[in-house]
Amino acid sequence: MSISAQLIAVVADFGRVRALRWIFAAAVLAAMTGAPETAAAGRLGAVRAYDGTWNVVFATRTGNCSSTNSFPFAVFGGRVSSAGGGKVTGGISPAGVVSVRVSLGLSAASGSGRLIGNSGAGRWSGIISGDRCSGSWQATRG
Repeated sequence: MSISAQLIAVVADFGRVRALRWIFAAAVLAAMTGAPETAAAGRLGAVRAYDGTWNVVFATRTGNCSSTNSFPFAVFGGRVSSAGGGKVTGGISPAGVVSVRVSLGLSAASGSGRLIGNSGAGRWSGIISGDRCSGSWQATRG
């Protein structure tokens, strides 16, 4: 009984196709498992673009609160915290959209807006020393 050369060629070719299929599957799997890390690193890099100390000036538009106040905020890795007093919590998206809550004693306020490059602006509202107030804010980095 002999095996024809054509049958041997078909079996050999089948082995190559099978090996290529496994290599392709492994490459796809590696790309899929690496993609979230790459995307997360990209988002973190975009958020880190806002890292630093920001000076934020609050202007009151409505309510019986001081007309302007200035406070420093610290930003690191997309998180906002106090750089000078009071409790500050919040975050920044990779697109620069910021949302913050500030409290000091019985006073509390929330704000939102957008940072672009080294500056930003937005609105705030809260209860300051018992009075409901609201207004705008402007921020500069450095």
